[in-house]
Amino acid sequence: MKNPTLVFLFLLALSVVNCTSNAASGITVVSAEEMHILLDLEHVQLVDVRTPKEYNVGHLKNAQNIDFNSPTFEEDIAKLDKEKPVVLYCQEGGRSAKCAKKMAEAGFKKIYDLKGGFSEWNHSSLNL
Repeated sequence: MKNPTLVFLFLLALSVVNCTSNAASGITVVSAEEMHILLDLEHVQLVDVRTPKEYNVGHLKNAQNIDFNSPTFEEDIAKLDKEKPVVLYCQEGGRSAKCAKKMAEAGFKKIYDLKGGFSEWNHSSLNL
């Protein structure tokens, strides 16, 4: 980790302040700014749940593509480590929210969902 104290404070702030967090399920909706910090953490699994066609047009560095609408979706997510944090995104936030719910039901411990999806990420002031 880059700075353990900063990471700890960030995660503490997310768990206390983020009103869109669902503590029972382990799902936290994050902004593009918060996602930048999450991506600096070690061992974060970054998952793009859009179609392969959308993924090929553009995606976040180091993201793996697991299409939410694929008939093998549940098998594909089962290959991920349930103990490591997962960061999800789609185009605008709808599919990733559904994916987050399915992953929570499958036993994933910590799930982050990018609010506004790839569209919001692209329009973030941090990415200009």
